[in-house]
Amino acid sequence: MSVVVVGAGIVGLGVARQLLIDAPGEPVTVLDKETRVAAHQTGHNSGVVHAGIYYPPGSLKAQLCRRGRDLLCEFCAANGIRVDPVGKLVVALNEAERDGLAEIERRALANRVSDVVMLDGPGLRRIEPEVAGLAAVHSPSTAIVDFVAVAGALAADIAARGGTVRLGAEVIDVRQGPAGVAVATTTGEMTADRMVVCGGLQSARLATLIGGDPDPQIVPFRGEYFRLTPDAAARVRGLVYPVPDPRYPFLGIHLTRRIDGGVDVGPNAVLALALEGYRRGTVSLADVRAILAWPGFRVLARRNWRMGAREMLGSLSKRYFAAQARAYLPGLRAAQLVPAAAGVRAQAIRRNGDLVDDFWITHHDRITMVRNAPSPAATSSLAIAEYICAEMAQASG
Repeated sequence: MSVVVVGAGIVGLGVARQLLIDAPGEPVTVLDKETRVAAHQTGHNSGVVHAGIYYPPGSLKAQLCRRGRDLLCEFCAANGIRVDPVGKLVVALNEAERDGLAEIERRALANRVSDVVMLDGPGLRRIEPEVAGLAAVHSPSTAIVDFVAVAGALAADIAARGGTVRLGAEVIDVRQGPAGVAVATTTGEMTADRMVVCGGLQSARLATLIGGDPDPQIVPFRGEYFRLTPDAAARVRGLVYPVPDPRYPFLGIHLTRRIDGGVDVGPNAVLALALEGYRRGTVSLADVRAILAWPGFRVLARRNWRMGAREMLGSLSKRYFAAQARAYLPGLRAAQLVPAAAGVRAQAIRRNGDLVDDFWITHHDRITMVRNAPSPAATSSLAIAEYICAEMAQASG
């Protein structure tokens, strides 16, 4: 069975590799419009290998994160890629946040993450001496890695197994027929028996291209970061996260040690004016029109305009950004923050304004589509690949 996979991010590459593992020698081709792998979400994420402590038990995230972490660590060990288990503290700053910690501990245990520990203030400071807080959940198995290096190793493994990664090939048309799936790209046409679309920020556009349901649509939110200066970074050993607000999919400002030794502060979450709007000045009028025309976005904006205003303030004011981080790292000064690269979250929003938080995978005859793959998609990527390939095998068998 020949398969074309659209998207050379970590999920698409993982799917292509798994197809070749399951059916050695079968034709598998990965297409991507960019000239390098991991050009978008894979190459702009936090580098965190999640343990699976947050996710609602029974969700795809909960099912695939733990398995994905194990597969990812095995793959990295086999390919000489360093995974550093720096650990994560989820910190309650006040009494009101303690209930949130209890819920995280409950979910972690339900998801078979058995090494989490509830800590009081002195206990959390034994892990992170410079961090403020009344209590925390500690996840020692949360780690960091270079996901771009992982994607590069996946692409090399695909090639070694006889697959093809074709870069600079944007998909411009897709037609299904009795003979298979005909795919037109900017570099030519090809036909395959099956197609898997792992389009990330472009997933809704690609769904429309194949005649799929336009619901949900992708609305891009830029996550802006600062990096701590070396003197401030020395105060942070691992990962320091806030207690998540269940009303929102965004975690808020946190401290993230990176595999290169730096420490990032962020992200906020502001509406991007282009699907690939990593910079403030990047504007696509077509993308803006599509965002504003989607009923779900208008509902979301009405519901959450206060939060949006706060996030925009953080985008415009380094002092405000620093003040949020200072709640966890007392004494942090705005001068100790230097701009760092931003990412863009592909947030799937339903027509009624509801946010899609779980992984969402759909099937359209010969085409399988990953419609939503938010964090922890990078951690879960190899398990997502197993899941997709198993479903495809069942459908074709």
